Amino acid sequence: MELMFLGTGSGIPSKSRNVSALALTLLQEENSIWLFDCGEATQHQILHTSIKPRKINKIFITHLHGDHIFGLPGFLSSRSFQGGDDELTIYGPPGIKKYVETSLKVSGTHLTYPLSFVEFTEGVIVEMDTFTVSAKKLEHGITSYGFRIAEKDKPGPLLVDKLQEQGIAPGPIYQQIKEKEVVTTNDGKTIRREHYLGPAKKGRILTILGDTRNPAQFQDFAKESDILVHEATFDHSQVALARQYFHSTTLQAAELARDSQTKKLLLTHISSRYQKEESQKLLHEARTIFPDTKLAHDFYSVTIDSN
Repeated sequence: MELMFLGTGSGIPSKSRNVSALALTLLQEENSIWLFDCGEATQHQILHTSIKPRKINKIFITHLHGDHIFGLPGFLSSRSFQGGDDELTIYGPPGIKKYVETSLKVSGTHLTYPLSFVEFTEGVIVEMDTFTVSAKKLEHGITSYGFRIAEKDKPGPLLVDKLQEQGIAPGPIYQQIKEKEVVTTNDGKTIRREHYLGPAKKGRILTILGDTRNPAQFQDFAKESDILVHEATFDHSQVALARQYFHSTTLQAAELARDSQTKKLLLTHISSRYQKEESQKLLHEARTIFPDTKLAHDFYSVTIDSN
């Protein structure tokens, strides 16, 4: 799992930051890439990466403010010209289907691949063999959501020494034991998989919150995340302004990371008022509460290693 920030600014693009977009590469796990938000010029940002648009088959939209969705029509159209034939599904709040379909219809855009929509409220929105994606309603000026991407636990390693002690020699049966709960050997022995596997390997958890204020209330949703991606639109001296505009400060994001036992906090959605050295103030503030904090910038990437 690799996370790449394609845009880390809030509201409007600046010279150093484009607006919101985030790519989660799951090539080893699912042979696909998932996109979270698609602000204006996201497809331009992708041109500076190794990301292949045809590999993007899921797009998750946190909310319908323009800096999170204005890049969708252009990206969807260009994907048709870049070998994208597989179905693409857009997950978003009610209204996302109307927005996209209207944009494509008015512009006379015809896609070469199937496009489907899932308009959700809260709860589990994707259930796969390997991952579960859940949505949580946040507190913003319009309906806004956070996403919790939880990898399912993997079976522990096969205890080869224990099998050999039982007289079960290496061979195809080892693979059968990995795949089936109960296996019967040629000489009639019944082997229960649970007795011959080590401890399960805990799945990774990534939590991506959209725009919100009062993030402390989402402690359970972000609990024990390997990575928490959180907006930090303002420094904490602007806490009143943050509340007025339904956003969060650096310290509020850091407090959520600390209280939810998150391993690493990545700050994004930075106001254009913070340029270069000024943006470091945001990082220093957050680290006073939660030391393992990074301030994301456009094209910053991080690998989420297996636990």
